[in-house]
Amino acid sequence: MGLASGSKSEYSYDMTRLLEKGIEAVKALPADRQDMAGELLLSLADHDSPYQLTPEQLEDVRLALGEAEQGHFATEIELAATWKKFGL
Repeated sequence: MGLASGSKSEYSYDMTRLLEKGIEAVKALPADRQDMAGELLLSLADHDSPYQLTPEQLEDVRLALGEAEQGHFATEIELAATWKKFGL
């Protein structure tokens, strides 16, 4: 990764258009969601991290975030059933 010239900011790293689009979308989120996205990106970039998401897990995250953005959340009844299933 190198520095890009002619960008809006004084220092900008080269990144894919998809990553740029994702960063712009995250900027519009509330601070707590921005922090969550930041933690996820940092953990993905940390090659020494014991936590590495599989492609399937990444797809699950994408689907879950999409559902959350559309306001699709579990009902209280669904949550209670899940907690009961795990003995909680």
